[in-house]
Amino acid sequence: MRALLLVLDSVGCGAAPDAASYGDVGSHTLGHIYERTPGFSLPTLEGLGLAAILGRPGTPRASWGKMRERSAGKDTTTGHWEIAGAELEVPFVTYERFPDSVVRAIEAEAGVEFIGNFPRSGTVVLEELGAEHVRTGKPILYTSADSVMQIAAHEGVFPLARLYALCEIARRHCDPLRVGRVIARPFVGEPGAFKRTGGRHDYAMLPPRTVLAALAEEGHAVHGVGKISDIFAGCGITTSTPTASNAEGMAAIERLWPTHSGLMFANLVDFDMLFGHRRDVAGYARCLAEFDAWLATFVFNADDLIIITADHGNDPTHPGTDHTREEVPLLVMHGGTAVPLGTRESFADVAATLADFFRLKTWPRERSFWNDE
Repeated sequence: MRALLLVLDSVGCGAAPDAASYGDVGSHTLGHIYERTPGFSLPTLEGLGLAAILGRPGTPRASWGKMRERSAGKDTTTGHWEIAGAELEVPFVTYERFPDSVVRAIEAEAGVEFIGNFPRSGTVVLEELGAEHVRTGKPILYTSADSVMQIAAHEGVFPLARLYALCEIARRHCDPLRVGRVIARPFVGEPGAFKRTGGRHDYAMLPPRTVLAALAEEGHAVHGVGKISDIFAGCGITTSTPTASNAEGMAAIERLWPTHSGLMFANLVDFDMLFGHRRDVAGYARCLAEFDAWLATFVFNADDLIIITADHGNDPTHPGTDHTREEVPLLVMHGGTAVPLGTRESFADVAATLADFFRLKTWPRERSFWNDE
């Protein structure tokens, strides 16, 4: 018995009903990519049901629908936790500037002095402060519209092990603040040509109980691919394959799947990290097409469960560089069925469906795709 839960990071399919509360009225990641990219198509996804999700003609080969996030927020951690069954009544906290008392406490324990402490794009902050960091050795502290504390450091100036140790200290100090993630952002290169490396590591708050933990407790393997283990702070993850790109993630899935049993939970991050935040419509479209071509070659059995969805939107045509509060597409392949799943009122319906599929004894099932009464 095996299932693949595949999150296409930020691939939203239209503004959620509460998008106005987030400044995201009119956002539509997929719709605007189609509009701005002449001749664009995703034949594999469209054939499975994406065309129907987007209101286009076609006969779906998989079950299809949309999901709305019930938790407050539009960040990676909130979206993934809700997919795994943990809805947040109290959102993570965001900061434009972290409190001086917290920053000073981290500095004192770690023996460092930060520069920065403001919201910035990860590439812009290196342009602004990278040279000063290299000259002084002071790590760069910054944030974004998400609930994140990000710490950047040059690998040749501030070794990776030291950066990770610093982020572990920061994580402890951020827990009382309810900051969702502390992210290590290593980079290399020279002034004017700095480049972030694949050594990124996320330190998340410990999640509430999720279906991942329930699966692991009943003896099922839960294998995280990409940043899944980081997002859940390792909770409920029995094995992990970190990856630095979509290509690495797809290769890992393809390599591991033939002998896998249990749940494989994968995140493909390039859509969001490389193209959504950078408002790169052409790059986003190309990345989607690459995934679509790979999906056409992915081999699975009729009794496998394959769920493809997303965690939030990141419309590359929307003002700013933040995520967008959107509904997300839902494609489900199992047993050759192709039925409409409607618009789900919570991402947590995925967790309920996994509980049904693996016949868990200790997880609510009332919102499963298959037992929706």
